[in-house]
Amino acid sequence: MRAMRQFHKYHIWLGWLVGIPLLLWTASGLFMSAVPLETVRGEGLRAEHPGLGPITAVAPLLEGRAAESLTLQDIGGAPVWVIAYADGGRRRADAATGKLLPIVSAVEAAALARTARKGGGSVAAVRRTDKDDPPLDLRRPRPAWQIAFDDGARFYIDAESGELLAVRTDLWRIYDLMWGLHIMDLQTREDVNHPLLIVFAALSLAGVMIGCVLMFRRRKRRPVAAPARQAD
Repeated sequence: MRAMRQFHKYHIWLGWLVGIPLLLWTASGLFMSAVPLETVRGEGLRAEHPGLGPITAVAPLLEGRAAESLTLQDIGGAPVWVIAYADGGRRRADAATGKLLPIVSAVEAAALARTARKGGGSVAAVRRTDKDDPPLDLRRPRPAWQIAFDDGARFYIDAESGELLAVRTDLWRIYDLMWGLHIMDLQTREDVNHPLLIVFAALSLAGVMIGCVLMFRRRKRRPVAAPARQAD
């Protein structure tokens, strides 16, 4: 009996300790499972392109830099080479002449974002972001232009190649916050092995196991009804 009272006390204290994390895990998990990923990723905002037809392309000029890959892409409605250099840089080149194209300007980035978006939209702001300090909703080490539309959507355009890096919406940012709460990492929202999460998960497991033991013991020790007294 004394041991069971101690178990009951531990169960109560663990319940108070892990109550908030359990609430956050359940609420965030419910939200993430209820919202379709296609909607979160803004698939409905991406314009559909028919792809490249038959073209005559000239090999791009590499200017002595080692290239890791060369791909022909439709960027802004025109066929261009996208060069991925071995040092991590990227560049685009005219598919018809092979000449390297200049880096993307703010005006061109806004035009590329409008072309990449289905139905167009009004651009509210254009901001350059650095590869060494990318925005939280991009999380890719690339120099980029952030094109913010008036409905809250953000299109990220690679500042070197003109490629569409990401589409972010208000719903995506809410989903990302829910994911950060779920893994208890609001700073990077990527670390699923940090000590805080492991400790609270272990405490929650201990609380559930103790609760199961208490439930089993209580069912086993059901009170026996007293016999009815006979009338005198």
